[in-house]
Amino acid sequence: MSVNNPAIVWFRQDLRIADQPALAAGLKHKNLIPVYIWEPSEEGDWPPGAASKWWLHDSLASLDASLAKLGSKLILRRGPTLQALKDVITASGATSIYWNRRYEPAAAQRDKLIQTALESAGIKVETFNGSLLQDPAATLNQSGSPYLVFGAFWRVQSVKPVGALIDAPSRLPPLPAALSSATLESFSLKPAIPWDGGLQKTWQIGERPANAALARFCSNSISGYQESRDLPAESGTSRLSPHLHFGELSPRQVWALARNHENAGALTFMKEIMWREFSYYLLHHHPRLANEPLQAKFKDFHWESDPVHLEAWKRGLTGFPIVDAGMRELWHTGWMHNRVRMIVASFLVKDLRIHWLEGARWFWDTLVDADLASNSQGWQWTSGCGADAAPYFRVFNPTLQEKKFDPDQAYVRRWIPEFGTPSYPAPIVDHGRARFAALRAFDAISSTSRK
Repeated sequence: MSVNNPAIVWFRQDLRIADQPALAAGLKHKNLIPVYIWEPSEEGDWPPGAASKWWLHDSLASLDASLAKLGSKLILRRGPTLQALKDVITASGATSIYWNRRYEPAAAQRDKLIQTALESAGIKVETFNGSLLQDPAATLNQSGSPYLVFGAFWRVQSVKPVGALIDAPSRLPPLPAALSSATLESFSLKPAIPWDGGLQKTWQIGERPANAALARFCSNSISGYQESRDLPAESGTSRLSPHLHFGELSPRQVWALARNHENAGALTFMKEIMWREFSYYLLHHHPRLANEPLQAKFKDFHWESDPVHLEAWKRGLTGFPIVDAGMRELWHTGWMHNRVRMIVASFLVKDLRIHWLEGARWFWDTLVDADLASNSQGWQWTSGCGADAAPYFRVFNPTLQEKKFDPDQAYVRRWIPEFGTPSYPAPIVDHGRARFAALRAFDAISSTSRK
């Protein structure tokens, strides 16, 4: 197709202009049309949650402002996606379209259908990997099967070159004349009832704040990351996860800056980036991971149905301070410290024996970094039913976890103002008895699978 004809760059979870392969590919065209299409119904069982939509609004606004500085703008359309793309093609005369691949099952399946339909209509389609260090289809073990153990995956993937970063363009080709665009407000991403005050105070959204956060972490915190990442009262983690999820940063940018720091903290941090890769890798090779246990024996596990306990967990009223502090941090900020995520998840699936999907759905709605791959993998890891999972007999003791990782109770007192007063609830379960009951239940299915 001639570069004199307009081309479309279809933005999705890559809301940036630097290290943006699809955008870079489109720069050779005389006219370029940046497009974002809103159609949550095409996300399958997991359309964006409330916190994700809140973040997306400002991320799209930030991207549009960046494009405007370079002489362009973001064209917004509502789905269905294929029809929206066809409408832009018809209105502009575009003959080429570029996008960065997505790897969630529903999105990947939709993209294949869209690509087939466009190519059959004579449109040139090129896709790129803009959201991972490596394409998950490219790596198998020596027997030709996907890796199921992180250690082996790390040894193979961590030494692979990730390629040179792509500079942001200094200017963009102009848009074709008279292209219509929906308004960002018409997507109704912001809440009608203003529950988002805490989120607004917590986050700065967009590519520039994302790069500033990365530089700040690498300058101030990465060297001590190995020790401080488990202490929720300290600012020892990067808090880059929402920026990575929405593609305001690429993992290649994070990896490139982190590997310049040759210390134990940087290595530990790079392993966390690789865990994100491993989660996407698992979801790509096991598309049902988001809804079903990877280990088939867990399909027969008897989960409890207790709406009262589930609601207490969601609201941070379990009577276990470290659990409640984490759940309140989540509600207020849209984020939760990683160590605390493991504690609250273990409490739900082990102490309360409530299905991990209930926890995954709550996180999905309330986390600003709600990522289908990481969320699903994390919950299955804690439950013991996923790949490279924690053994079923590992049950976090929330009281001991608090003593070890929040010894001065600074984190607990930050998020539970009534802590230590009569208004703070008593524990909703006895941990010792709950642990014993959980071990019996989990051991039963393990014994059955061995017969």
